[in-house]
Amino acid sequence: MSAPSTPPAVYQRRIDRVREEMVARDIDVVMVSVGHDLPYLTGYLAMPLERLTMLVLPRDADATLLVPELEAPRVVEQPGVFTVHPWGELTDPIELVAKLSAGASRVAVGDQMWARFLVELLPHLPGTEYTRAVDVIGPLRVVKDAVEIDALRAAGAAADRVAAQLHAGEIPLVGRTESAVSNDISARLVAEGHDKVNFAIVAAGANAASPHHHASDRVIGAGEIVLCDFGGTMADYCSDITRCVFTGDVPAEIADAYAVLHEAQAASVAAATVGTPCEDVDRAARAVIAAAGHADHFIHRTGHGIGLEEHEDPYIVEGNHTALVAGHAFSIEPGIYVPGRWGMRLEDIVVAADDGPDPLNHADHALVSVDA
Repeated sequence: MSAPSTPPAVYQRRIDRVREEMVARDIDVVMVSVGHDLPYLTGYLAMPLERLTMLVLPRDADATLLVPELEAPRVVEQPGVFTVHPWGELTDPIELVAKLSAGASRVAVGDQMWARFLVELLPHLPGTEYTRAVDVIGPLRVVKDAVEIDALRAAGAAADRVAAQLHAGEIPLVGRTESAVSNDISARLVAEGHDKVNFAIVAAGANAASPHHHASDRVIGAGEIVLCDFGGTMADYCSDITRCVFTGDVPAEIADAYAVLHEAQAASVAAATVGTPCEDVDRAARAVIAAAGHADHFIHRTGHGIGLEEHEDPYIVEGNHTALVAGHAFSIEPGIYVPGRWGMRLEDIVVAADDGPDPLNHADHALVSVDA
């Protein structure tokens, strides 16, 4: 396994901030198993095995990362941040967790910890109160630091390059299946530096009216809209972009609707200023679309947070009163979907910054007509 791109000092700062939250919330031990809280604090993404992986982080003692012995070679040790403790096949890792947590009155456990491990731990720590680690780590993860924003920016630039290839007609569409185009886009994401592809939605014509359409064996024809929503993971952080193209001359109905979508997306990006509630950013896009008579055709939230995971806090949706702060990273992706006919979506990743919204995607926002 290659060394993590994040400097060890960053992980130490994150752990220090977790400990500050533990003091504020009177938490004695944080336990993080599989999921993305673990790489956030250690740089190690554990496989979801039946063998226990667990970061045990006491408030007043050193952090220990328990890993199955066969997985230990995948861990990049970071002295001073945490100690790696490999455990063998004849060892009970739950007993190790209990020893490292002895005397704890309040323990915060990660949401992704398997229930079997928590059930096995309960009798080892009688009288202990349990709470969710997301309440401790979540408020820290949601605000991206400079290292994270740089990683998101690099991933976004790589996705932009694939979008530019789509706009330039370098990705053949007409006569190919949605699935074939999806595979093509996926290969291009990897070629542009992504470590893996998380999704590549390709939806043509009426299929584009389904926001999460699964690319099928439907053959793309001339004279229809093609929605492409794709993203992956690059150096641990995610990309996510949506662009639409039209295979031929764009009819007035589609052009008019896309003009509304473009205006709505721009309005929502402009509204994403520090101090603005997330729901108001959603409303900015929704108001433009509703005024054009498409209120019933915008059927999802305007955006989601992004970072180590494709979808995380903060969510840009009605009812989320959370005010944006500098370092929040999220998508702005309004859509218009007419069932049985067509659909369209326009998506960028944006970071809230003190000097205004900072879009991480810059690929052409127009509905490009392609002869491909």
